Amino acid sequence: MKIKDGFVLRQVVDNYVVVAVGDAVMDFSGMISLNETGAFFWHQLEKGVTEEEMVQALLSEYDVPEEVARRDAAMYLQKLKDAGLVED
Repeated sequence: MKIKDGFVLRQVVDNYVVVAVGDAVMDFSGMISLNETGAFFWHQLEKGVTEEEMVQALLSEYDVPEEVARRDAAMYLQKLKDAGLVED
């Protein structure tokens, strides 16, 4: 999966926000606030990774149980899909 063109992540002090740019502004006029883990996932998706690769990256970076990593990755991806921000 990969983040659709037209969406960028910006860090503002200690906060992370996703905003639409270019033509994407016509369909998405808001912004999304992410925590550090959400930004970590976003960076993974910019590379075009699978859900399993996201889980493994999270397990490598953070001290979190595998079931929590799988749940968090699945929930995050579903939210991005619902918002129309990722493509397969």
